[in-house]
Amino acid sequence: MIKRRVMKYFIVLLLSLFFLVNTSIAANQAYIPVGQAHARKTTIAFAPILNRSTSTKTKKAADNLTLTIKNDLLFMDLFRFLPSSTFIEKPYQKGILPNQFKFSDWNKIGTEFLIKSAIEVNGNNLTFEAHFYDVSKGRQLIAKKYLSKVGEAKTIAHTFANDVVNKLTGLPGIFLTKIAMSCDRSRKKEIYIMDFDGKNIKRITNHSSIAFSPAWSPNGTKLGYSVYARHRNNIRNIDFYEFDFVTNTINMVSNRKGINSGANYSPDGKNIALTMSFLGNPELFLLNKEKNTATRLTKSMGFDVDPSWSPDGKKLAFVTSRSGKPMIYTMNKNGSQTKRLTYAGRYNATPSWSPQNNKIAFAGWKTGKFDIFIMNPDGSHIERLTKGQGNNEDPHFSPDGQFLVFSSNRTGTQNIYVMNIDGTFVKRLTYGMGNCVAPKWSPPPVQ
Repeated sequence: MIKRRVMKYFIVLLLSLFFLVNTSIAANQAYIPVGQAHARKTTIAFAPILNRSTSTKTKKAADNLTLTIKNDLLFMDLFRFLPSSTFIEKPYQKGILPNQFKFSDWNKIGTEFLIKSAIEVNGNNLTFEAHFYDVSKGRQLIAKKYLSKVGEAKTIAHTFANDVVNKLTGLPGIFLTKIAMSCDRSRKKEIYIMDFDGKNIKRITNHSSIAFSPAWSPNGTKLGYSVYARHRNNIRNIDFYEFDFVTNTINMVSNRKGINSGANYSPDGKNIALTMSFLGNPELFLLNKEKNTATRLTKSMGFDVDPSWSPDGKKLAFVTSRSGKPMIYTMNKNGSQTKRLTYAGRYNATPSWSPQNNKIAFAGWKTGKFDIFIMNPDGSHIERLTKGQGNNEDPHFSPDGQFLVFSSNRTGTQNIYVMNIDGTFVKRLTYGMGNCVAPKWSPPPVQ
């Protein structure tokens, strides 16, 4: 059973886990290698959902499940679905268990993987039984029951789609994740969150000021961000806050004099790296909330900003102007062994470390605009992912490491986009939200 996630909109009502058959299959076996070019997309057939009840709500729920699952998997740019017009299965073979249909009927039409499922609605309770098959091997890969309220059909669909992606790629699914961002829709910059695909946008702050630089805690329970505030004697300050999704409250974390911004939570959640200037120059510190201590990491004549933790929590990538131009460096988590990674361009900013620990994305100023680049963690093999479409900034990796979310003004207004990590399959996520910047992808739901 999936635990109640810290966000109320992340509640996953997955119950009664069926046994996984064919246990000889390695749990971490990846059917589809990711992170490399694909000559073609994997073919999936989604057989019509078998109706096991007479409720008038059943068909609508089944249609909702089908549409959501397909949209989720198509979002990955790895799959294609066979049209139902190609199906040759006979009516009496429409069962969902292996002995109730012929794999040959699906193999003949080019099916690689097959979804067979059934739905039952009793009152306001919904049961979705889903089976996922490797057709060529006649092997069942997933067999589960998902239970929820009828109104939570999309949550079930996202959960099943996550299971499919995890089974085929070995990576966590992203379909229950959120993206945080700063938007000026209200003429003031506030923090908003939305689903991975840009749906269900929700405003979570109301400071009537400038709220910016959102950052997720490792388990998604909290969202840190900074706000321009006025202290005593009308002195302006940049304070650091947290939104708590469990209690639905906002708490002050640091209002030390000057700058408290650009936060990034350590993978273990014990420390927060951020820029602070209470000692004078903007430097990077480690903030320990429990002890209310701030440990200085950098000491330079320039500014030090935009910290990003490596997935193992041993290093930080960051931006510093100590060499004159803002460039990307790395250092150990205690501030030692500083190493410069970038040398080209006028300004490099906002590094983001991939979850696989094999890439760092960043925004670089070149030929008069910002574009998104990606490189190895040692600074080698720099690739440009965007070009000739306005300013492209604020890259941040998805929790599976296969996408980058970023901001761009390619249409005039700054909006949030997502693309594959090779720069292809670009999708716009925000519309009518004013200028939106600094997107941050949440971790996957805790299970």
